[in-house]
Amino acid sequence: MGVKSKAAVAIVVLLLFLGSLWLQGGLDYHWDACLKGYNQENKLHQLYNSSGVDGAEGPQLLEGCPGQTFQVSLLLSHLLAAPAYESDVLLQPYLSSWDELVKFMEALGPMVGLISKEIETKTSIIRQLALLSEKNSEAELGPDGNLVNTGAGTENDPEASQHAGPYHSLRSMIWMEMNQGLVDFQHQTDSGCRTILRLHRALLWLKLFLQKLAETPVAGRLRSPSELCRESYQNTLAHHHTWFVRRAAELAFIALPERGFFYRLVCVQGQEDLSIVLNKVVEAIGEVYNRTQKALEENGMLDLP
Repeated sequence: MGVKSKAAVAIVVLLLFLGSLWLQGGLDYHWDACLKGYNQENKLHQLYNSSGVDGAEGPQLLEGCPGQTFQVSLLLSHLLAAPAYESDVLLQPYLSSWDELVKFMEALGPMVGLISKEIETKTSIIRQLALLSEKNSEAELGPDGNLVNTGAGTENDPEASQHAGPYHSLRSMIWMEMNQGLVDFQHQTDSGCRTILRLHRALLWLKLFLQKLAETPVAGRLRSPSELCRESYQNTLAHHHTWFVRRAAELAFIALPERGFFYRLVCVQGQEDLSIVLNKVVEAIGEVYNRTQKALEENGMLDLP
């Protein structure tokens, strides 16, 4: 069977299989799964904004790419804006980073685009939780009219804590949901913590894929994006998926574009320039990932059902 035939089979298999899982309540139930230019006066409702607006606040470390929906310069600026304080992550730029990563996945074709839809579902859950929290914020106002301190993540910046709600940062969200009993360690829920964990796992997959795509071998051929994506998946997300989902996902990666497509996607001329751009992105993802990993691990949340 040729590559085109395999790709056709992959499309049919994945659409039918993942579609059936969606009807049963969400793919993740079966999977078991680009700074600080954001000032502290940002409101919680900005979590709902798309990445096309807030990324313009910080300096663009990479140039824009005309004609492309996905903008690696915006991705990098959002990622660099996310780390806060000593070990926290701001949720607004974190979610905006995912907005750009979704565009990246959608650009790779309908197969990977299916995965991006599940990501969008997860980011929407956190944004909805933030909006609901904002609507109820009057109950948390102190005598001076400011929000009371809602937990970890703002302890190193008392002034910022006055303006920060529970979904302002990763640690403030964890603190609030744990104290209100919203995190269930035995059953599946739509808590922000569980949702972040699913995004966290997917971020590691994309980080490893981009890292491998940036590698330039000293000798020998450049490996295909399809091969690199499959290998990255096997080392990350596959550990949390059923056998059937793993097979369907690996079939989907067959249809990935060739390497030249990625040059055009980020407006570079060849592998050397691609490596420079992607290494910056991978480093920024790594900082966000490590901070998230630490916060989840400290609270025993790396295996939430």
